[in-house]
Amino acid sequence: MQRTAEWRKTDSSPAVLEGQTLAMGMWSLGLGAVGAAIAGIILANTDLFLTKPEPATVEYLEDADLKTTFGDDKTFKAQTLWEKSGAVIMVEAAELSSLKPQLDQLGVPLYAVVKEDIGTEIQDFRPHFAGDVFLDEKQAFYGPHQRKMGGLGFIRLGVWQNFFRAWKSGYQGNMNGEGFILGGVFVIGSGKQGVLLEHREKEFGDKVSTESILEAAKKIVVEK
Repeated sequence: MQRTAEWRKTDSSPAVLEGQTLAMGMWSLGLGAVGAAIAGIILANTDLFLTKPEPATVEYLEDADLKTTFGDDKTFKAQTLWEKSGAVIMVEAAELSSLKPQLDQLGVPLYAVVKEDIGTEIQDFRPHFAGDVFLDEKQAFYGPHQRKMGGLGFIRLGVWQNFFRAWKSGYQGNMNGEGFILGGVFVIGSGKQGVLLEHREKEFGDKVSTESILEAAKKIVVEK
């Protein structure tokens, strides 16, 4: 009986109680950290923290300087791309090349605009895109308010799904240059028709529906 009493007394000593309290505190902190991480991931997969795009007017876009990428490096105003026939312009996008036959029937050209040409970047991009590719060094087509995804993109489920879809189609991209800037798609009418459709990526690889593009393209008045 005396040994039992001594054991109980030792078990309830201040040092033991302090250790138990510390362990409970660390356990609670661990649960809190896990809960905060889960909550952060859930919030990151909503649109709550995404930067809202600023619409681009045709007046803003037509004054952009673009460069050819065929080795001659000619600079011209973007307006010439759509002045007479309108145009569908992909900004950092390759997966809409399947629309080329339908757009050809409408007489509407398909173009891509990229922000940089590092190494063989454009050369590697060409096999995955059915139209001409132009360089927008001043990144006008990424504005007027340029948006970046940043590290948030790596914990968004949609981004990983889009990466996997692009990888399956054979387009792997690269790790060079500024890869965090978001792009989009424009359907621009001829003459004074203006911007008929503007889709801005909300995350890497965010696709616009092909039906929306074709519907907008059919509104273009192609000058003969």
